[in-house]
Amino acid sequence: MNKALFIDRDGVINVDKVHVSEISQFEFTDGIFELCRKFAEAGYMILVITNQAGIAKGYYTEESFIVLTRWMTGEFKSHGVIIDRVYHCPHHPDFTGKCNCRKPEPGMILQAITEFDLDISRCFLIGDK
Repeated sequence: MNKALFIDRDGVINVDKVHVSEISQFEFTDGIFELCRKFAEAGYMILVITNQAGIAKGYYTEESFIVLTRWMTGEFKSHGVIIDRVYHCPHHPDFTGKCNCRKPEPGMILQAITEFDLDISRCFLIGDK
């Protein structure tokens, strides 16, 4: 079984400026590349799990989220870190109803456990809230 570092995006990978959807708004937090590199060198998969309510609210599109995500993972790669997968929840209960993927619900983590045969007792989660 595999082990993983689950890491939130807004507030952990980048400075949370509320509904960040463009490269020009994205500011990496200090030390994030080094942190992820240490975990990767120790054999952990790096998995991003992020609520993206701005999609449900109509502030930005799924496509713009994907463009930003590709850029972000490319920046990690240029710093020697591979992001194995980015999971996102595009929902918000006030706009799309309740779902099982919006944190703190476990949907994204459960999906990763299945897809990557993870031993959850060997995983870590870093979030800002």
